Amino acid sequence: MKIYDELVARGLIAQVTDEDEIKELINNGKAVFYIGFDPTADSLHVGHFMALCLMKRLQMAGNRPIALLGGGTGMIGDPSGRSDLRKMLTKEDIDHNIACFKKQMSRFIEFGEGKAMMVNNADWLLDLNYVEVLREVGTCFSVNNMLRAECYKQRMEKGLSFLEFNYMIMQSYDFYHLFKEYGCNMQFGGDDQWSNMLGGTELIRKKLGKDAYAMTITLLMNSEGKKMGKTASGAVWLDPEKTSPYEFYQYWRNVGDQDVLKCIRMLTFLPLEEIDAMNDWEGSQLNEAKDILAYELTKLVHGEEEAQKAREASKALFGGGMDSANMPTTTLADEDFTDGKIDILEVLVKTGITKSRGEGRRLVQQGGVSVDDNKVTDIGLSFTADELKVNAVIVKKGKKVFHKVQA
Repeated sequence: MKIYDELVARGLIAQVTDEDEIKELINNGKAVFYIGFDPTADSLHVGHFMALCLMKRLQMAGNRPIALLGGGTGMIGDPSGRSDLRKMLTKEDIDHNIACFKKQMSRFIEFGEGKAMMVNNADWLLDLNYVEVLREVGTCFSVNNMLRAECYKQRMEKGLSFLEFNYMIMQSYDFYHLFKEYGCNMQFGGDDQWSNMLGGTELIRKKLGKDAYAMTITLLMNSEGKKMGKTASGAVWLDPEKTSPYEFYQYWRNVGDQDVLKCIRMLTFLPLEEIDAMNDWEGSQLNEAKDILAYELTKLVHGEEEAQKAREASKALFGGGMDSANMPTTTLADEDFTDGKIDILEVLVKTGITKSRGEGRRLVQQGGVSVDDNKVTDIGLSFTADELKVNAVIVKKGKKVFHKVQA
């Protein structure tokens, strides 16, 4: 099976500008393609993970990836998929985040001479003269068309700043620059980037009279139509300091029955024949599929050793063995105790299991909290330091999250 057909079979392709040309390029290893990563945080997350896996698949098929780090576009902020203005980052924040991204990307993509490239659009965007840019590319963009773009339409009610309005032009300029400097003939990205990507292909056509192509990948959504990759405490990060290998494993171990095979197909590198054989799995077999998904993805992100540790800890805990060796641990300090005690709601907040005491109160009242396999029914339950040599087992909607607390 050629790589394009495999991407289709895995459900990864959402939209393409010219299917026949794109298929020809990537099937024959002739694509020089880029994916952009704006450094909005100091770690990549699950949303980036799909893009990194796509880059890896295409590189394995002989194509050349360009990882574009948004040191310039990150100073503007992408309005796509947002209902409000992104937090403005300082140049120092952006530079720090880029350094973190570079380290994480190297786990997925092979960089080097004749291999993948990593570039930073700050190298050309920050030196541009505003009036010169307007004269060079301003006539290539129709304001009417831009306002019809989905990435802008959804912001019109709450207000779209002129700063963000420039984002499509900047992203399009990136494609134009990469086409001229590196022969980059394709851009890939999430399906919410479609309008911005079309802007780039049009700019190249109008300025250079050449064809360039765009393809979006399917956004990772669960069966309820919500983006995957977030928990009650925030994003699922690829940095082990922000989301531990154990927590990363548990996130995928707890996906819904309706979503597990889709995730295996889209995210893992298991052969399609092996995945197709799981199509009729049900009941306890779906739990096995979830274990396979969690293990494969944790191995990709954190390595085989950490994946094995997370798998063993999970099996011991779900099996009732309560082996806490590889469990996420929160250590409380003396100042966390008032008059020698700390209440259950504060424990839930300190561990990150809930964002607030109010959320913890509701969780307890709904019967969703257990300590040492004993369900908590009293929101006023408190512990001394000696009593907190326990494993807190939090259950939400039938999903278990294990967390060790110690003083």
